[in-house]
Amino acid sequence: MEINNPDVLAEVSEAYRRYEQALLDADAKTLDWLFWDSDMTVRYGPAEMLRGHAEIAAFNARRRLNPERRLTQTIVTTYGSHFATASTLYTDVPEGQIGRQMQSWAKMDDGWHVVAAHVSVIDQPQGFRP
Repeated sequence: MEINNPDVLAEVSEAYRRYEQALLDADAKTLDWLFWDSDMTVRYGPAEMLRGHAEIAAFNARRRLNPERRLTQTIVTTYGSHFATASTLYTDVPEGQIGRQMQSWAKMDDGWHVVAAHVSVIDQPQGFRP
């Protein structure tokens, strides 16, 4: 299996950039398209456990603009040509905490989609600097 084929990595990285821009803009339409439209899609967040595209779309509809969101230590890794992960830390959380986001991406017939996501906020580890 080829890890981080440059062409595949570029595709996933572009999809990931679209996702992050949609979060900043509270663009529910783009977020909804980027999440796989399936009852098997999962998004676990700091205060929610969403299963299926309908629950995720309802959550996305309530999003607000988030210009303070800043990412750090983002890693995108592709596995073959149809699966990838994206992990990042984010800093628009209360002082002394750090946000974590992990996504599994799969290439479907119509493009790359998030098939599973996990978002959490923890106390910032001692000595950590974003």
